[in-house]
Amino acid sequence: MEAMASNALSHKRALTTIHDVAEAAGVSIGTVSKALRGKGRLRDTTRERVRTTANRLGFRPNDLAHSLHRKRSLTVGLLSNDSYGRFSIPLLEGIQQTLGNAGMSVFLCNAFDDPERERQHVESLLAKRVDGVIVTSRRTDPRPPVDLGNVGVPLLYAFTRVDDRDSLNLVPDDFGGAHAAVTHLARLGRRRIAHITGPERFESARLRRKGYKAALIEHGLAPNPALVLMGPWSELWGHEAATRLLDANAGIDGVFCGSDQIARGVVDRLRERGVAVPRDVAVVGYDNWEVVAAATRPALTSIDMNLQELGREAGAELLAMIEGGHRTGTRKIPCKLVVRQSCGADTH
Repeated sequence: MEAMASNALSHKRALTTIHDVAEAAGVSIGTVSKALRGKGRLRDTTRERVRTTANRLGFRPNDLAHSLHRKRSLTVGLLSNDSYGRFSIPLLEGIQQTLGNAGMSVFLCNAFDDPERERQHVESLLAKRVDGVIVTSRRTDPRPPVDLGNVGVPLLYAFTRVDDRDSLNLVPDDFGGAHAAVTHLARLGRRRIAHITGPERFESARLRRKGYKAALIEHGLAPNPALVLMGPWSELWGHEAATRLLDANAGIDGVFCGSDQIARGVVDRLRERGVAVPRDVAVVGYDNWEVVAAATRPALTSIDMNLQELGREAGAELLAMIEGGHRTGTRKIPCKLVVRQSCGADTH
């Protein structure tokens, strides 16, 4: 009986209305509304009595009704298809830092590469009257634009992009990140630097390859196609690619890898073949995935895509768009080099 009574009481509190608060506080509904919104000319004692009563009864104002009044819901939708969370989670952290400071909440919706599910998420977000939408992905390749209809809700793309001149896209500077990695190796005196990266079809892999070649040329090193190997984004591929280079007696003294997983496979294979890292071959990865980079032996120097900063920038741009600002084009967020022991450089 006590459990039933407790459940009934909890249910009653969950359904507490503004009428209940007004009756318990001995004031009108209008006074309750003004007190809870901090509006109107009310005595401090009246305002405090209403707030105390509302808290005691567990009353929560109707946010949707308030949003209709102020024409803002103070919510934003984040539409993703990153089922692993590897890229969307740090991005979300940055977005929440910016939007949280503005008193806004973020709804995360994952479409899992299903266009129908994505459409349903869009309809749900619009029904919630979100103030804006950020679209992200697990890779930066172009994707179809998201259709929000004619509702006028601000929309931008972060860690993905669309080929639409009227859209705003924020992506990492993959060319610049690769350039920084190879420049670092060249300044350490490495002269035969290989590049092991992901599939040709990925835009990020192509941009990192271009950055690799550009840095070689700038440091007087001739690019050698035989030292560029493209394959899956996997540790196994790093292991296999390193084997190919060693069997070919390529004489490499440095390797720039397109991902930390690839780099870990490279480092493991070099060690198995008696090649010391970094004494004989220096290795730099990409992504700065700490669970991989810190566990590699030696710890892996890597390029960090600054995803939290990208998220903060996305949040700031969306706020500007919500306030009526017009934003278009593609902005590239600089990456940074995180130095650890795998390249033999001083980490201090």
